[in-house]
Amino acid sequence: MRYYMYVSESKVDMLFQQIPRKLLPQLATEAKVDLKFLSLAVQKEASPEPSMYERLNVVEGYLDREYSIGWMTEPTTWFRGELGLQIAGYEDVTGPVFMTGRQAHTVVALIGSAHHLLGHNTPTEHIPGSYSMLPPLFQLLREARENWHIAPPDSRTRVLDGPWNEQQALADVLDFSGGLRSPGVKCEFLARRLLHGTHIAENGVLDIVIGTPLYVAMAEDESA
Repeated sequence: MRYYMYVSESKVDMLFQQIPRKLLPQLATEAKVDLKFLSLAVQKEASPEPSMYERLNVVEGYLDREYSIGWMTEPTTWFRGELGLQIAGYEDVTGPVFMTGRQAHTVVALIGSAHHLLGHNTPTEHIPGSYSMLPPLFQLLREARENWHIAPPDSRTRVLDGPWNEQQALADVLDFSGGLRSPGVKCEFLARRLLHGTHIAENGVLDIVIGTPLYVAMAEDESA
């Protein structure tokens, strides 16, 4: 059982609807989802719909089956990770949420909608737009609020000052991540890669991975 902190129900639904119907019975069995819940999708009959977590398990099973899911240090289109994440932006449930962490020479930054944080039940009509793409990410870096606990001074004013440049974008994400002062939470996640590149920092070359999460869950406590 996972203790979820963030689940993008919109991504779950979008991906679930694209799974070939003929694969659903096998995926449901592997995910331990009751087959009767999937009869609506398979047979077009009236039946209780699967819960968000059941749909998520089926989607994750399909991604495992059809894609080569990478690890955060070698990310492919979809990648997993386990990392201490600092989380910013959760105070505004209608805005974006930014999650970031670092392991050795790899920096991971995840962007999504705060609406998908568990415990936030904001009506979707109040959400101004999707935050699961790169443009909202850099808008976020430029306009981050004081309650995001960013240590001054920071270099957010450089963001979007000129033509988009991948190296500058990676540098801005790195600067913003380095300025966060909120405590980290050990998490596991599955995300869709948006941008991946290297940046030369003072202490060497850093690998920077930017993605949008399908889910983020608290990692298992190994000491328990």
